Amino acid sequence: MKLKTAILGSGNIGCDLLCKVAKSDSLSCTMFVGRSPESEGLKFAQQKGFDTYAEGIDALMNNLEEFDLVFDATSASSHMAHAGRLINAGKTIVNLTPAPVGILCVPTLNEDAVVAQNNINMITCGGQASLPLIAAIHRAHSDIDYIEVVSSIAAKSAGAATRLNLDQYLNTTEQAIKTFTDCSNVKAILNINPAKPSVNMQTAVSAMIKNPDIQKIKMEIDRAVEMVKQYVKGYELVVEPFIDGDRVFTMIKVIGQGDYLAPYAGNLDIITSSAISIAERIAARNAAVQDEVAIAG
Repeated sequence: MKLKTAILGSGNIGCDLLCKVAKSDSLSCTMFVGRSPESEGLKFAQQKGFDTYAEGIDALMNNLEEFDLVFDATSASSHMAHAGRLINAGKTIVNLTPAPVGILCVPTLNEDAVVAQNNINMITCGGQASLPLIAAIHRAHSDIDYIEVVSSIAAKSAGAATRLNLDQYLNTTEQAIKTFTDCSNVKAILNINPAKPSVNMQTAVSAMIKNPDIQKIKMEIDRAVEMVKQYVKGYELVVEPFIDGDRVFTMIKVIGQGDYLAPYAGNLDIITSSAISIAERIAARNAAVQDEVAIAG
């Protein structure tokens, strides 16, 4: 039996999630929820044959039996209002906003540790793109003096909530870097590029390390990239790690699957693919628990 999910938020992220849930063998979308009947996202979901609602969080609270897990793809401020109500109702949340609540999650770094949590924070697109690389560098060198992440995304892929939440985006990305590395001196930057044709998402990582071992760093980063590619096929290393004095630099790009927006929207793809990976892990865990109960019974 598939895990019943609801998608809250009918913008770019919500629509891309819907496309990915529709392709999943272990997830179903039973409710697609926005706040305006005229939303292009709701129209998109209706054309795909999904049940849509325009009453926001109230639609979920009035139909609690219809879903077990909620993908929150709204905004940071909205999530702060949603989280308590959904958790009190016994629902699991996969949070795709940069709200500073919930357990921070990157699938390749702590997937097993978060599947039993009730609010799983997917950080940001820049966080999902950079943290596997940063953690790889950290495995090679535990003492990092400074970390900087610069992500560039196409303007056409940055929806209203992304633009509204820029401060929260930077703060949550920086907090995640500190959490996964214990490095206190970090900086995150997001560039929204208006170039035409639209550019692919790129994320550059710089780290200041005394006497870095480039061969060890390369080995760890190559391993990290292959792990991420298991759920984000378009995750590609475009600048091999190199050293300039005590500075280590590397860069990746993310090409999207083109599920909702065109492949340039890798920023969309990496956070929705990460969220789907976690939800499918939760579905597998729930199925295993149900099997154990059936056997015991």
